[in-house]
Amino acid sequence: MAALAAATLALSLTAGTTAQAAQPLDDPIPEQTIQSGLGLVLTQFATFPQSTPTPEPIDPRLMRRARINAIVELPDRSGRMAVPDLNGMLYLVRNGKPEAYLDVGTAFAPQFFSGRGLGQGFGYVAFHPDFARNGRFYTVHTELATSTTVTPDYAQSSTGYHGVITEWTAKDSSANTFRGTHREVLRIGFTGRVHGIQQIDFNSTARRGDRDYGLLYLAVGDGGQGATKTDPQNLAMPHGKILRIDPDGSNAGNGRYGIPNDNPFVSQAGALGEIYALGMRDPHRFSWDSGPGHRLFLGHIGEHTVEAVYDVRAGDNLGWSEREGSFVFDRTAANPCDRILPLPADDAEFGYTYPVAAYDHDPPADWDCSSDVGRAVSGGFVHRGRTLPELRGKYVFGDLVDGRVFYTEADEMRRGHALAPLHELMLFDDTGRRVVMPDLSGPGAPGDQNRVDLRFGRSAAGDLYLLSKANGKIWKVTDTKTFASGDVGNTRLRPRLDAKNWAPVTPALWQFSKKTATLAQAGQSRPGPRRPFEYAVLTDGPAFGAVEIEGKVRLDTPVEITNRDVIMVFGYRSDTEFYYVHLSSDNKIYPHNGIFVVNNADRLRIDDQWDGSRGAPPAITDSEYHKVRVVHLPSTGEIAVYVDGSKDPLMTATDTTFGSGRVGFGSFDNTGSLRNLRLTGTPATS
Repeated sequence: MAALAAATLALSLTAGTTAQAAQPLDDPIPEQTIQSGLGLVLTQFATFPQSTPTPEPIDPRLMRRARINAIVELPDRSGRMAVPDLNGMLYLVRNGKPEAYLDVGTAFAPQFFSGRGLGQGFGYVAFHPDFARNGRFYTVHTELATSTTVTPDYAQSSTGYHGVITEWTAKDSSANTFRGTHREVLRIGFTGRVHGIQQIDFNSTARRGDRDYGLLYLAVGDGGQGATKTDPQNLAMPHGKILRIDPDGSNAGNGRYGIPNDNPFVSQAGALGEIYALGMRDPHRFSWDSGPGHRLFLGHIGEHTVEAVYDVRAGDNLGWSEREGSFVFDRTAANPCDRILPLPADDAEFGYTYPVAAYDHDPPADWDCSSDVGRAVSGGFVHRGRTLPELRGKYVFGDLVDGRVFYTEADEMRRGHALAPLHELMLFDDTGRRVVMPDLSGPGAPGDQNRVDLRFGRSAAGDLYLLSKANGKIWKVTDTKTFASGDVGNTRLRPRLDAKNWAPVTPALWQFSKKTATLAQAGQSRPGPRRPFEYAVLTDGPAFGAVEIEGKVRLDTPVEITNRDVIMVFGYRSDTEFYYVHLSSDNKIYPHNGIFVVNNADRLRIDDQWDGSRGAPPAITDSEYHKVRVVHLPSTGEIAVYVDGSKDPLMTATDTTFGSGRVGFGSFDNTGSLRNLRLTGTPATS
């Protein structure tokens, strides 16, 4: 134990020395999420009854319709799905209808506690893989420490709350209402009301005879103490760890469960044998990939900076609170804005495991960095199901606060390599309408309708589900849809770029040849709505309704000028009625690098990527030609912009202002060139 404490102290001192020498990082993960053209089609699956926390909450984030927290399929081939509500009820869902199976809150009243802290209450349920025969399943719930006389098996100082693992044995595993017995397996005391025991689960890839079969994994948070203490690094405590236990065993300290003899620290003096991995703040959700390696992926919620996904193996140390993600976390910094620093040169000596995918919080420039900007990862699943081939091999997860849904390719999530690219999936309802999660979870939700409280679930067959506490609904992923993938038509035009085929605003500023159209001098602002200063409209061929525009463009303004741009015009009806795509080296201000509509008023930005302070990644940053493809489908309003052959659109928008028009090229206030222009589409009828 003394050696362990000395090692922890040495680690802390080393991190502190590094923190003093390095400069804090304002944007530790500058890479932006890639907007995918792939989307999930969501069909409503179930709606749950209103529930109320105990005691009555004062935090509006707990005032939800139903605090449903997971959906898991019972391993008995019945097709029944189990859903725990943090406020106490365990439901079984059959044919989309929830039915009360077990009231966990009532079973442990009055000690049961769900009215303070986002994760407090009845948090999770895990069914033994042999449930059909032995009827056993496991739950985790919270109790207020002052309401019970039971002493925790392990506890932090000043314990305020207990996380309790309970084993239940159903007399009839096929029954839809629980009757049976229960026993306490493990009780852990936590100082704070956050970061308790999160998910508990069995390895979904383990089969009878495998050494992992029937072993229960517990994701145990740091009790809110890691930012100021070293509990997650202390191998004598379960806090900030993943534990691995055998519910059938009895060699644990309390005699109520077993410690597998192949756990990584089972033979280390002073260490808890239950520990599988350490160094965690809030290990929120984990799942096993049924693909090669049966990897365990963990969605880990960060402090105020990094949301991460880890490929966790036995004995791993994820670094908290010496590290947040793959960065030094300085617990001693006087200014909370200065806590994130680059890794030291000798970082490899510490042996930390770093994320395979991550994103940072990207707060607004005026944000108070001592407060929460509202980002938290919700771990998901690698899709290996027989249906939805477009998702196969993708790890689908999201942000539980704002409801964005992401994916990474599982084969790009590699330990010791660069972070896997992060793609944001689009969402559609079952009518094909483009939505975001608050559109689905907001109606009927009390409190903040923009807070989704997103969770993910998976059936035994690999079907994916999305849950929201906000309005107590679950949606099933029933299909995928690719944005702007409809038929544009088959009329093709490859115009010569001669001057006779173009109508410039100011002809004297242009140079035309058979292969190239060049805006040689920048235009000037004109009376009327704020819009691009100079462009030329293609007069050859028809005006188009649905259209795909392909060409190569070059920004001819020197690269030292950060606001350099060119534009692609489409849907052109008049000098004050058209769409344009702005392709720029800058993405930090409203007019740059986006999709706009001019409709007898100042240009209006309509692309999905603009967040109020930043748009899509800069389209072009050099002086070379780049391939640009613009797809416009007026019937749906879908607009997608692709650069350099990417399968993912750089920009997307949905707008139905103009249904047809001509195509053009130009620049807002710079110079540029176009060549290899090709159009494919449907000629306009009016």
